[in-house]
Amino acid sequence: MVDDFLLRALAAGAGVALIAGPLGAFVVWRRMAYFGDTIAHAALLGVALSLLIEIDLTLGVFVAAALTSVLLLVLERRRALPTDALLGILAHSTLAIGLVIVALMEGVRVDLLSYLFGDILAVGARDLWLIWIGGAVVLALLAWIWRPLLAATVSEELAEAEGLKPQRARLLFMLAMALTIAIAMKIVGILLITSLLIIPAAAARRFAATPEAMAALASLIGVAAVAAGLSGSWFWDTPSGPSIVVAALLGFLISFVAVRRRTA
Repeated sequence: MVDDFLLRALAAGAGVALIAGPLGAFVVWRRMAYFGDTIAHAALLGVALSLLIEIDLTLGVFVAAALTSVLLLVLERRRALPTDALLGILAHSTLAIGLVIVALMEGVRVDLLSYLFGDILAVGARDLWLIWIGGAVVLALLAWIWRPLLAATVSEELAEAEGLKPQRARLLFMLAMALTIAIAMKIVGILLITSLLIIPAAAARRFAATPEAMAALASLIGVAAVAAGLSGSWFWDTPSGPSIVVAALLGFLISFVAVRRRTA
């Protein structure tokens, strides 16, 4: 008989994977992998601020990630530095500031490993509600901006000419990413969440014929990776978050080999 905590972990991981699939598709199409890392690093600053001012952890992470996204857009418009340089500055600065704040809080013990690499086996009923309700919000938002975001991925000038407001769509996409990272942090952790966004989408890209098919297939691959990673973690006593990412990597390698054989 399967233990309840394993079922909760599987339900939580599946919920995150379903959100990460379509988001990850846009991350791959728009070459925003480094942006995902930047927002994930900003999550640790959100953790530190949540502990410092005693607010809900998920809310603090979302606010920090969202503010980092808005700051990036503002700095991009000023064109003082290339986008990759801005991302590097924001990623490492927010991570370092978060670590310094945590170190300065006397009398507060923080398990950084659980934030960095996740602790999916500790997911409770409240976390499940948060993941699935938050995930529904993210998917609804993504469905609303799907057409302008897809058009802007092909040509931002054309999307602007058609009146699709690509800049607004991009901002909303960034906020959806921030919310996803906030609710997924407990699953695979700050350092590994970008992997769950990128790897299933990269594997799905080799098989899908349409953008919608790629988004759906990426979600399915992510769910399979969660199930395989949890199984491997249970049988071999390995960390659950990294095990999920390793399972996703194996899925990508299998897709890579399968496509090469089919082409040959």
